[in-house]
Parts: sequence; C-alpha cells; structure tokens
Amino acid sequence: MTTNDTTTRATAWNALPAVVRTYLTAHRARDVDTAISTFSADASVTDEGRTIHGREQIGTWLGRAGGEYTFTTEFTRATTMDPAHVDVLQRLEGDFPGGVADLHYRFTLDGDLISGLVIEP
Repeated sequence: MTTNDTTTRATAWNALPAVVRTYLTAHRARDVDTAISTFSADASVTDEGRTIHGREQIGTWLGRAGGEYTFTTEFTRATTMDPAHVDVLQRLEGDFPGGVADLHYRFTLDGDLISGLVIEP
C-alpha cells in the first residue's frame, strides 16, 4: 500500500509564508527593492512564457511590470501544496489589454526565500 503525505490545503492570507506575503505586498506597492529581497540569488521567474534568472534580471522585470500599466491586485485565494510550494490566485484590474486577469502566482520556496515563481492564468 502506498500513502501520499502531500496534502493540498486552502490557505488564508495571514497563513501564507511570510516571504510570499512580503513579495505580494511589495509587488502591489511597486516596491522593487523589497520585492527583490524575497528572491534567492539564483531564483527564476516565468511570466508571459518568458523565464528570467537571478536578482538582477528579476529587478529589471519588476521595474518594467510595475511601469507598463496601471493596475490593482486583489488576493482571491491560495493553496499550499507542501511547505515549499504555494499557489496564490490574484485578480488584476487595470488599463492593460483585457482589463481584468485572474493570475496564479506559483511560488517555489527555498527556506525563507523564493527560488521560483511562475505567473500564469
């Protein structure tokens, strides 16, 4: 008999790992320095099908992402797959094409830092 110790569970905002809350709050406030500090030195981010690596590239991406459009973000829900994997669904509304988007922010954690982030519908 095989057992699976991995359980997926709904996670409230205040129960998210601190590093995830810090990143999402900084991203919403367009605080690039704080957002960058949540990533490991060799972290990767995949957004719109493009993957970037390292804090320098992530900082450039964050600066661009916050400046292209005006938008608001709202936490919708989160799911914790295991201590290293968290999926946060956010609703974005703004002046970008389509005006509204529900996006998953899929975090991979390495201790107290983000080692990977995939953003996708």
